[in-house]
Amino acid sequence: MAAQTSSPAATRQEVLVDTDWVAQHLNDAAIRVVEVDVDTQAYGEGHVPNAVGWAWDTQLCDTVRRDIIPKDAFEKLLGSSGIGSDTTVILYGDNNNWFAAWAFWQLKVYGHQDVRLMNGGRKKWIAEGRELTTDTPKITRTSYQAKHPDYTIRAFLPEVMKVSSERAAQLVDVRSPQEYSGEILAPPGLPETCQRGGHIPGAASIPWGKACNDDGTFKSVEELRALYGSAGITGEKPVIAYCRIGERSSHTWFVLKHLLGYQHVKNYDGSWTEWGNLVAAPVEKP
Repeated sequence: MAAQTSSPAATRQEVLVDTDWVAQHLNDAAIRVVEVDVDTQAYGEGHVPNAVGWAWDTQLCDTVRRDIIPKDAFEKLLGSSGIGSDTTVILYGDNNNWFAAWAFWQLKVYGHQDVRLMNGGRKKWIAEGRELTTDTPKITRTSYQAKHPDYTIRAFLPEVMKVSSERAAQLVDVRSPQEYSGEILAPPGLPETCQRGGHIPGAASIPWGKACNDDGTFKSVEELRALYGSAGITGEKPVIAYCRIGERSSHTWFVLKHLLGYQHVKNYDGSWTEWGNLVAAPVEKP
């Protein structure tokens, strides 16, 4: 990875919108609101009016081999959602935008320009007593053309192994402390797992959820700098974030890349379910 250089953090308006803003733009033809949840049934139980729903486990991944959504399937998904290359896509979901951030990262991999998260996600929208509907919006399909995948924001195993051994970049493990220590292999109820517990040697433990307030919104830039800075993640070196399957680390990638402005940040979506299943891979435990 190249040496880290600083760049200004994106203004929050460029990557984050609040619930008031979304409520005021629900009928804007240039905007498409998309819900992506951990609980794939949540959308059907009630969602933001005019929002479409994407299922992370069938629509945002390759269903044959382990990979992100293929380019042709990505184009079909966005086309069927009424999204064009100039559409502003607003993503939100449950669990502090856990999988909404996963979708954000994939849209950036395929080069979509204007993507934003609704700050606070589904939790904040509901807490404020805002309207929910079970109606599916009428969509005018588009012919979407994705760009060539941008792998400057995606880390693969050989690079991570080199970084771990040479310390050329910083690794951030965003899983829970219990996963980091190897006490558990995955969060309760989640099936994707591994043969061994622990963490990649040299990785710092900064759970992804620490970046959020109790209402699901992101903490201030000053609070986020202090959080990551306390573990030595200051933006002076390239950073690779990882978790279990790459979704929680997408959230941390979003924080480091788009809120703090760290220029060289990658998401290792192979994460622990790849590393923890490798024969003879080095594993660290506290």
